[in-house]
Formats: sequence, C-alpha cells, structure tokens
Amino acid sequence: MKNTAQPLLEEYQIGDLKLKNRVVMASLTRGRATNAGLVPTPLMAEYYAQRASAGLILSEGTWMNAQSIGFTNVPGIYTKEQVEGWKLVTKAVHDKAGLIFSQLGHIGSASHPDFFNGELPVGPSAINPQTRSFTPEGFKDSLTPRELSIADIKRTIEDYRQAAQNAKDAGFDGVEVHAIAGMLIPQFLSAATNQRTDEYGGSIEKRARIVFDILDAITEVWDSSRVAIKFMPVALSSVGIMTPDEETIPTFQYILKKLSGYNLAFLHIAGPAEDLTGTAVEALQDNYFSHFRRNYSGRLMANLGFTQESGNAILKEGTADLVSFGAAFIANPDLAERFEHHLPLSESDRDTYYAGGEKGYTDYSRAVYADAGAQAGGTGQE
Repeated sequence: MKNTAQPLLEEYQIGDLKLKNRVVMASLTRGRATNAGLVPTPLMAEYYAQRASAGLILSEGTWMNAQSIGFTNVPGIYTKEQVEGWKLVTKAVHDKAGLIFSQLGHIGSASHPDFFNGELPVGPSAINPQTRSFTPEGFKDSLTPRELSIADIKRTIEDYRQAAQNAKDAGFDGVEVHAIAGMLIPQFLSAATNQRTDEYGGSIEKRARIVFDILDAITEVWDSSRVAIKFMPVALSSVGIMTPDEETIPTFQYILKKLSGYNLAFLHIAGPAEDLTGTAVEALQDNYFSHFRRNYSGRLMANLGFTQESGNAILKEGTADLVSFGAAFIANPDLAERFEHHLPLSESDRDTYYAGGEKGYTDYSRAVYADAGAQAGGTGQE
C-alpha cells in the first residue's frame, strides 16, 4: 500500500536544488569504462538514468587527473573525450528529471605502477600504505610511492579545480570530493602515511590543509552549495596502515569546525563496518553520527548500509538530513519507489559488480506498480 509518510520520501532543498526525496544513490564503483580512454559509455548513461528517481545520484568515484588512477575500468573526467561521455550520462539523468553530482577522486599511494607504465604512484610521503590495488592483471600489493613535492601538490589542487570545471561543462549538478579511507586526502590526514615537515605535514592543521586548499579551488568554479565532501573517518580494514589513531577524533573535530564555515551542499559521512570497541575511536561506537551532527553545523548525509526502516529513523530523529544507499541501488534501480510502496528489495549478483557488461548492471528489473496499490513484478533480473 502506498505510504508517503516517510522522511526518506520528503522533498529536500539544497541551495537552489530541490531534491524530490532524501534517498541518495551513493557512489558505486562498477568498472564499466572498458575502453583505453576511460570514457563513460552509453551503457553507463542507461544505468544512471534507470536510477534517476533517487533524490540525488552521486556518480561512481571518477579520476580527476591521469595520476589519480588506481582501479581498473573506472572513468575519468580529465580529457575532452571523457567530458563528452559524461554529457551522455547527465543528459540521460536530467531527461528523467534526476539530479547528479560528480564524485572526484584521487587514490594516491594506494595505486600501482601498472597504471603508469611502470612509474611509481604518488603520495604525501614515501611510505608504502600496505594495501592492495585492483589492476588490469588483478589485485597487487602497493609499493613505496614517490613523495609529492610542493609543486606537485599545487598542480594536483589545480587539477581538482579543472576537474570541477570539467564536471560543470559535462552538465553535472555539483561535485563531491572523494575523501574516504584509502584515498589521497586521508593519506595526508594520517600520521602513518604523512610524515612531511612542510606546510602539508606535522600538526593536525597542516595535515588537513589539503582538504581546504582543494575545496577553495573547487569553489572558484562552483557555488559552495553545489560542493560536497565524503569522509570515512574510522575504517579499520582494507586501508593498510591508515587505521584510526589517537589523533583521528581531534583531526575530524578540527575539520568539522572549519567545514562549518563553507556552506557546503552536504558533508557525507560513511560509518564503520566493524565494531569500534578496543580501538582508538571507541568513543564513537554508540554515538557515531550524532558525534558528527554535534560538531558540524551544515547538512549531513549518512551512509552505513541503511535499510528503509533505519533510514527513516535517522532522519526522523534529526541525526542526518539525507541518507545514501549503495548496494541496494545495484539491484533496485527504482529503490525510492519500492520504499514508497513498501516492496521487497531484489538481491544483487556480486559476481557481476565489476564484470564490464550489461549483465548485473542495466538488466535488473523494476517492480510493477498497480493502480490499487503495488506488487512486486519480479525480484531479480529480467
């Protein structure tokens, strides 16, 4: 039975953008840019258009320059051909009355020489992050990167500005800076991977400087109300040596206080997939999102494997303003409609997550909606 008395289904205003609901599609790496130029394809345009009933779509993490690559078949937004490819995507989404932000990412030292003709990836310091990179030949261990010089850092910041301009030229509605655990920005924030002694290393303020230098560059292109940033402050696994330490909470308290003055579209926080008991961030175990709500005065988007029930609950209690859903959008392109009609969700096929074709990508069926209510018209693929 149709029921719109759900916070998830309420309209929401971000600056001059009106979201049709508060169900956000989180960034999902799908590995479908299977061409030498890492150019978005018509198949990708179809995939995003199928999910345009979300209040907002966040694109898959997208390489902001050639040096940022670190996962196979992920698209970029640093060449003219890539921009033209993304135009197909944004038009397809807009034709379905949807909104879409580009997520701009740089994987830094977690990459591999296989992506750079044998050249080393770059990082804040010449320290192996001790993680793994998904290369065209499969997963490979990370190596000790080349340390970025000050000039390199300035060029990278300029590349973020240019990528933001490219996103605007491609028709996106805004941008989100990809700063979750394992990426270049968290590598600067972590004392384990950043042992610089210049203006980008040492104190919490200096290690966090790159966050604000990047945002300042991007807001030269976009109004701040069209700019967001996503963090995963407490990742415990799959990030090598970049695990939380005693400076993690103070670091984010500093970042949150400063971000509060930026009037961003939203701050996107991914929650912990593991129990925090016994870790340096154990204090966040029972009040994770409320901690960020207390320390940040702007709009907050929460991400933590939410269900329809838990998503409505966190919005109702006021701990978050928006909720992003990841895996649920893979097999349920009509996720918001399923929430509206309280329909069961289809299960996704993990074997096809990065397979490269339409199988497990654009072939998941929508539910069938009848006038006198609704019923599921298939819970798998067509």
